[in-house]
Amino acid sequence: MFIELLKTRRSIRRYQDRPLEKEKLETILKSALLSPSSRGTRPWQFVVVTDRAALMKLAACKEHGSAFLKGAAAAVVVLADTAACEAWVEDASIASVIMQLTAHALGVGSCWIQVRGRQHSRDVKAEDYVRDALGVPEEYAVESIIAFGYADEPKTPHPEPQLPHAKVHFESYGR
Repeated sequence: MFIELLKTRRSIRRYQDRPLEKEKLETILKSALLSPSSRGTRPWQFVVVTDRAALMKLAACKEHGSAFLKGAAAAVVVLADTAACEAWVEDASIASVIMQLTAHALGVGSCWIQVRGRQHSRDVKAEDYVRDALGVPEEYAVESIIAFGYADEPKTPHPEPQLPHAKVHFESYGR
């Protein structure tokens, strides 16, 4: 059931030293290509990285929150053509989440690394660092990097009684 998939999917930041099967990676990428987009514009592009040296370089893309990428088996850098549509952030985000849910359904862990709006260093944006590292053309924004690999950390499902039900309102705010 889909709700069980949502309850058990967790952000994984420690990975086993084990490669990701080509078939599973292809399924994850196919799910991204099937993801919905505004008016069917599909503004996203994906750069798949499995090379250890490249993963190490990408792990340094931000001051905080990306170092765990060093241990991942693969990463998908999510790009978007900002001129294709005004909803490029949403479309790239949807594709990112769909890849994560697909990975979890396949027994593969994942974690989102936010790139857009983050810094590599005081003077360099994370997006520019990634663009330079991978040769990404200027017309594409770098939204995120999704790390993939087999989990090397136990994570328990989200307990349903602890969900923030007070954040749901019916008919009007506060009801």
